[in-house]
Amino acid sequence: MTEIYALLDRELMERFGVTPEAAARFLQNAGITIAQYRDKEGSDERVAGTLERMRRHYFGTLILNDRLSLAELADGLHLGQEDLAAVDPDPSAAVRKVRERIGGKLLGLPTHDAGEIQIANTLDLDYIGLGAYRPTATKSDAAVRGVALLETAHLSRHPVAIIGGVRWEDVFAEPVRWKVLGRALFERIAAS
Repeated sequence: MTEIYALLDRELMERFGVTPEAAARFLQNAGITIAQYRDKEGSDERVAGTLERMRRHYFGTLILNDRLSLAELADGLHLGQEDLAAVDPDPSAAVRKVRERIGGKLLGLPTHDAGEIQIANTLDLDYIGLGAYRPTATKSDAAVRGVALLETAHLSRHPVAIIGGVRWEDVFAEPVRWKVLGRALFERIAAS
């Protein structure tokens, strides 16, 4: 069975009126063992404070999105393609530099097509994100690939997290390990 990977997006938290503490308690009570916190606009201080608040209630694996500067506060890092390129234009060199900083913590990278998966296959990653599965409000520029995306997932040597419009009821087969829930997660949290 595909596991849930919670995407705790700051913008969605605010839109749904969900505090970091409420989100963290929901994840803990629901038995969701991996979550990513994403705050594209906030300062490092705000992100650090939010992580600290969530850690009081959530004891699963907490991944941080795009904040290499705060990697020590999380169990892993999910770096966007642009953020990885900012470390070093050569993906292999960039991942080596990130690994020097984060050690054995989890490292994920988003991918969108076969070419990006082929590059990711050469890198020291723990998983890839692959999407978009369906249209989303937060990634309006993402190419929606639906069922074709699942075929592409088989090219990965890393575990795959399917992202983009994923719903609670969606079920995926190997190599998809996680279904990433963002908006669907917050709809359920707000309703509880």
